Amino acid sequence: MTESATAHGVDGQPDALIAELREKVGRFVRTEVIPSETVLDGGGKEATAALAELRSEARAAGLWALPLPADLGGGGLTFREYAALAEAEGASDHGPAALGSAPLLDVTMLNRYGSSRVREEYLKGLVAGEIRTCYAMTEPDVPGTDPLLTATRAEVQPDGSWCVSGRKWFTSSAAGADLVTVMARTEGTTGEREGLSLLLVPTGSPGFRVVRQLPVLGAAGPYEIELHRVHVPADHLLGAGGDALAIAGERLALGRTLRCLRWLGQARRAFDLMCERAATRSGSRGPLAEHQLIQQHVFDALLALRTTRPLVHEAVALIAAGQDARTEVGLAKVAAARMLQQVADSAIQVHGAAGLGPDTALPSLFRGGRAARILDGPDELHITSVARRVLRGYSPGRGAAMRG
Repeated sequence: MTESATAHGVDGQPDALIAELREKVGRFVRTEVIPSETVLDGGGKEATAALAELRSEARAAGLWALPLPADLGGGGLTFREYAALAEAEGASDHGPAALGSAPLLDVTMLNRYGSSRVREEYLKGLVAGEIRTCYAMTEPDVPGTDPLLTATRAEVQPDGSWCVSGRKWFTSSAAGADLVTVMARTEGTTGEREGLSLLLVPTGSPGFRVVRQLPVLGAAGPYEIELHRVHVPADHLLGAGGDALAIAGERLALGRTLRCLRWLGQARRAFDLMCERAATRSGSRGPLAEHQLIQQHVFDALLALRTTRPLVHEAVALIAAGQDARTEVGLAKVAAARMLQQVADSAIQVHGAAGLGPDTALPSLFRGGRAARILDGPDELHITSVARRVLRGYSPGRGAAMRG
């Protein structure tokens, strides 16, 4: 028996239907996506062809773009409904792309803040998998935790269009993207909270360049990009202008919670590999599963999984209800990233040298867990932000009730 996700009450669909979808998604990832990971990781034409085949199979199975709006060609699941199966989908890094849910953040953002032209021109293509997007916020010479120092600038032109110049890095999927959302300063000076905006930049524009890929712990990773006087149409400004931090805050809350769900799926995968190894590997002193130190690894990993999952779904519930989830997202992000690293590390330890080599997914899972503690906000950022928010609820004479 494997460590399984618990059922969660959801919005419009019966629990039985969501459970059935979760099982179908999990089976698809196990039997179709995971066996293709080596090809997909390798990139190039073979990876493109393999991904296209997986997407075709997902459509045929009725699993395509499940959390994306039905009127745009998606499955129409609410966020809470999708959260119940995102863990199964995220067991492989390639799961969201193969099943068409990867554009959820961009579709949500453009649907809310894009102009009528942006919505009409790009959204259906995004949901169909015909258009690819990425998001560029952090910069090489600016602390990623301080967007107020953003150096990329966008200057308004006489016709209302924008001229964008700057450099971004750790931009996922930039090499194959058709559009990139760029945070740039449109007004004011460096360090001011006001004046930051988001612009949707077509990557085929003159002056846009992918500088290099940035390997993460020795493996293929995101990209560094450069924009040199790139022309952006006036109606490709998202929102009213100057509201990048508010829009980015919504996106980050949703994105971090999605990643937590997927990290749960990857940790569960590592846990299953560890338990299978312990149950089937024997030495001169008997099966590994009978060794107390191995049992300690299993117990600690299971405890980490079971205690992290409720934190993540608490954040899911608040986001789905449109409530302030900053504390819950911060707790979930730190807990889930640490948990993935811990469980993958224990699984490697139980495998011994085999856990370091190319015959299991464990090196990739461990690398993902370690990177998760820095990317998308380091542990220290979330710890400090959550603690400050909690402590603001305490003052002399107000008692010691928890106000986090």
